[in-house]
Amino acid sequence: MTASENISKGLKTFASDVADGFFEITHNGFALIGLAVIFSAITLFARPDLRDAGEMQLASWLKSRQPEVLVEAMLQEELGAVDRATATDPQDLPKQQAAVAYWLSKKYRVAPEPLSALVAEAYSIGKRTKLDPTLILAIMAIESGFNPFAQSPVGAQGLMQVMTQIHRDKYDGFGGKLAAFDPVTNLRVGVKVLQECIARAGSIEGGLKFYVGAANLEHDDGYGAKVLAEYNRLQMVATGRVVPLSEPREASASPATPMAVSLPETAPSPAAIPALNLPAQPEALKDNNAAPEKVASIASS
Repeated sequence: MTASENISKGLKTFASDVADGFFEITHNGFALIGLAVIFSAITLFARPDLRDAGEMQLASWLKSRQPEVLVEAMLQEELGAVDRATATDPQDLPKQQAAVAYWLSKKYRVAPEPLSALVAEAYSIGKRTKLDPTLILAIMAIESGFNPFAQSPVGAQGLMQVMTQIHRDKYDGFGGKLAAFDPVTNLRVGVKVLQECIARAGSIEGGLKFYVGAANLEHDDGYGAKVLAEYNRLQMVATGRVVPLSEPREASASPATPMAVSLPETAPSPAAIPALNLPAQPEALKDNNAAPEKVASIASS
């Protein structure tokens, strides 16, 4: 037998001995652990005083840990609240968007941070839908004065005063109708409805008449003109021009009469659409800037 064969055989024997020894150690170790557990259980069963002492020590340790755990939970909750907030630092926006956010903040007496988030979303969704973001913001301004919890007498809700019951299917992808009070969700759903209205009417002016629910009326009591006037002001602000503020509470005193549109495949004639008489408007709305007192309720065909 050669020397190399002897070395190989020796290594194999050594490896086998090591493996056997490791098995014996682990086997004996597990056996010892098992015996220790059994003896501990027997001891605790036989000595209730030792068991009670151990339980008291464990309770004391858990109690000492409780404040630390609560502090960690509170910190996590605070971080979650910040993440949930609809707010953006206006200084983080492009110059054009920041100018619009600051101007709207001053006019409607709303904090610039949440307004900045809405401005950024309006510009983002406007790019995707081919709608001017300042038009979207103008509708929000006239409809709710940027109050995300606004509700009209006939049930229009949120920033863009969407008739939640009529357009509840549009909220399905956002978790249901309660999402109407999430500012960003309401904005997105309102833009969908606005798109449909403009597509049906063939123009922005006609689309606004559909949006406010005055499609079967001769006029919309100045709603479209008011939106377009704010739209023009926001366009000038976006281009860097100095635009004076109108009366801050004029548009935000109360939400405009909401849209009540559920778009059918073909537009019915005005005579075929019943008018919905709204409750009496507050004195603040009985002026030229008030929305129509009658709103079309267009049912799906």
